[in-house]
Amino acid sequence: MRAVSRSRVLLYGLPGLPLAILGIPLYVYLPPFYAETLGVGAVGGLLLLARLWDVVTDPVVGGIGDRLRNRFGRRKTLILIGVPFLMFGVDQLFRPPGDAGVSHLLIWSFITYLAWTLVSLPYSAWGAELSRDYNQRSSITGSREGFVLAGMLIAIVLPAITLTDPGESAGAALEQLAWLLWLTLPLTVLITLIAVPEPRNALSPIPWRQGLRLLREHRPFFRLLIAYILNGLANALPATLFLLFAQHVLQAQGLAGVMLVVYFVSGLAGIPLWLWIARRIGKHRAWALSMLWAAGIFAWVPLLGPGDAWIFIGICLLSGLSLGIDMALPASIQADLVDIDTARGGGQRTGLFFGLWGMATKLALALAVGLAYPLLAVAGFEANTSDPEGLWALSLLYGLAPIPFKLAAVWLIWHFPVGQQVQEGTVRQVEQLEAA
Repeated sequence: MRAVSRSRVLLYGLPGLPLAILGIPLYVYLPPFYAETLGVGAVGGLLLLARLWDVVTDPVVGGIGDRLRNRFGRRKTLILIGVPFLMFGVDQLFRPPGDAGVSHLLIWSFITYLAWTLVSLPYSAWGAELSRDYNQRSSITGSREGFVLAGMLIAIVLPAITLTDPGESAGAALEQLAWLLWLTLPLTVLITLIAVPEPRNALSPIPWRQGLRLLREHRPFFRLLIAYILNGLANALPATLFLLFAQHVLQAQGLAGVMLVVYFVSGLAGIPLWLWIARRIGKHRAWALSMLWAAGIFAWVPLLGPGDAWIFIGICLLSGLSLGIDMALPASIQADLVDIDTARGGGQRTGLFFGLWGMATKLALALAVGLAYPLLAVAGFEANTSDPEGLWALSLLYGLAPIPFKLAAVWLIWHFPVGQQVQEGTVRQVEQLEAA
């Protein structure tokens, strides 16, 4: 397979921007908006049900995408089906009618999450199939995650700039971001669908029962998956506790937006550097070094306290350098492992692999929430008090607890068995199968 041009690598990444714009309001603005009328408990339970539904649909949508056959393209077809449902789902969730109740939130959450899966999962699988070059795969995932970080920045900064009245609610931010999504999603998807070709699939996936047996024997895949869950848990723990740490430990809630912007801008800026490193020492070693870098920087966080906000902003700047590549390199390695499955007779099952990958991502987020708050409660932390022991527990859980998870992921990945030589040999086997 010929290398993909730089312009196509860049254009492939475009839809990552609106998909990230969607993610921030779903997690940040939507719960408090509906909690005003439905109550915190009801909203939490309904959104948990929607997330569980989202986990189930990932491998199903991935497997269906692998088996589609049409001239337009398997991945492109699912994306085209998903985009209109996603836009209308967002409209109903972010700009609901005045009498919207529990059933409205539940139904449109289910539709929106399913539509998001129909767009984002084939989009990721398409990127994995776009090139078989060991290093270019990292550039492709780096392009996508770079636009994702840009979308996160827009979703954070835009409401902060335009909604200056403290009385304006989360509903105003949701309405604003809904309009932005309606503008950017169809435009970026259309550009990418037209400008970027989808590779032809010459090998059909094998039957489910045989495929499951082959999957169970794929040890590098499960090794990568465990490392990815561990690292995802390490990233999700501080993300879950960030606002509590900024407010109660640093006593700098007003600077929380600045901290996030610095972190995401640094992550965007660090992608080219880590791609350069990955081309020289291999993707798995570069990813391991990026995790070690983040762990080394974050180890200083528990020493901070009131008045140290600007020191923490410096930590955000340095640790953020590994953020973008922490998202891009694992997906690139995952694409190499799909080649191994194909070479061993599994057919082209990229969608299924990335469906399982999506399940792992959501599992890490769920585990982080499930661990963080109960542990804080056991340690005696209360949001409305300034008990030193509770604050110390928050600092340790925020800054120190993620480090063992990252070190365990590094241990699994440092001597990972699939490097450039193995991957290139695997690609030759796949091409021989396709030629036959």
